[in-house]
Amino acid sequence: MNNFVLFDTSILVDQLRTGRHQEGILSITELVRNSSVVLAELWRGASKAAERNLLRVLEKNYPVLVPTRQNWIESGELLNKLRRLRGFLPDKLRDLHFDVLIALTARSHGARVITSNQADFELIASVRPFMLEVW
Repeated sequence: MNNFVLFDTSILVDQLRTGRHQEGILSITELVRNSSVVLAELWRGASKAAERNLLRVLEKNYPVLVPTRQNWIESGELLNKLRRLRGFLPDKLRDLHFDVLIALTARSHGARVITSNQADFELIASVRPFMLEVW
């Protein structure tokens, strides 16, 4: 397997807003990869020029992993399973969908997801295991 790290949106947003993950980010020894899903989420909320410039730097300097056709199909199956197991309503499933895609994309590349969104990613891992680290 590869030795990649993929930061979830929650880590990058926290870092942009507060700088609280600086030490952790600098301590990473694995190769860093971006998720196209994370970049899309970040672009959606980028309101300042500095944020948009940082996104361009991330895109340019770190390869972007993209969900495959199978990741998309599996994401629907996984969300359906969560609906049946946990009784989640459509709004919760919609909220989880991007996180599921991030997890499945990382899993298919052997990457570890680093997140501060513990509840949602541990829920996903309980149904489809993947490498996860919570900060």
